[in-house]
Amino acid sequence: MMALPPQPASTAEPAEDAGRHTAHAWDAAAEAWDRHAPMLNQWLHEATHRMLDAAGVVPGAQVLDVAAGAGDQTLDIARRVGATGRVLATDISPGILSLARAKLQAAGFGAVQTQVADAQLLAPVLRAQGAGFDAVVCRLGLMFCTAPQQALVGALQALKPGGHFAALVFATPQANPCITTLMSTARRHAGLAPASPFEPGTLLSLGQPGLMASLLAIAGFEQIQTVALAAPMRLPSVQHYIHFVQTAGLPIRAILQGLPPAAQAAAWHDIEQQLARFNTGDGWVGANELLLCTATRPLTIAR
Repeated sequence: MMALPPQPASTAEPAEDAGRHTAHAWDAAAEAWDRHAPMLNQWLHEATHRMLDAAGVVPGAQVLDVAAGAGDQTLDIARRVGATGRVLATDISPGILSLARAKLQAAGFGAVQTQVADAQLLAPVLRAQGAGFDAVVCRLGLMFCTAPQQALVGALQALKPGGHFAALVFATPQANPCITTLMSTARRHAGLAPASPFEPGTLLSLGQPGLMASLLAIAGFEQIQTVALAAPMRLPSVQHYIHFVQTAGLPIRAILQGLPPAAQAAAWHDIEQQLARFNTGDGWVGANELLLCTATRPLTIAR
């Protein structure tokens, strides 16, 4: 699920407490995030279908959707697998998953299962629901894991031998200038030092070249591929993008919220002016690049 979540908890924070903190933050943003669904679906339409194609999501398939968010790609999965398939959608946020459940039921897919779960702690899901999925997918959620290796091991365990994994994550900082502009400008106005774009749990954390392939290999996957996909965000104006970030972009708001109102307004104005460079004669086109990461569970796993 693509969003701008709170900065990851310190590594000293207990994992259970960090998970609760993340879940509460997503719960608070759930409705605002879901209001942007039409724009996000248009933006991610091609990349989502590339991901589902790569995972082999076909009629009759059994699919686990990890970090499903408000369930927009879950709907796409349900349409593909049809009445003979099975779909399980998980997310750490009960609030945002309830929106997914309502959306699925309204579309006639009430049989799709949902379960609250941290992507990094899938073992309880597999004990309750069983493994043996044909495909595991994750659309713009894996990079928010502070321990992505754990999430990938869980995904491997969820798959049947020969099953397929596919995920979308953000690519390099250089290929995602809108995100880097947002973060660096907000931190500067807040008087904070620049942060590494690869800090675990943040938007660009898995965009370091070669990192996803390495993590997948260590988890035990084979037939690993990563492909860069251009994913420009097309909006009527830069103001539409600023509104999206202000209402759903949690870490930017978190960085600026301690400033006086006038200082916050100045920061947002600065961000808007910098992002105006993406104005075109046909609206605002923000540059983004994603990585489509695919892999297969081996038919046999060495002990």
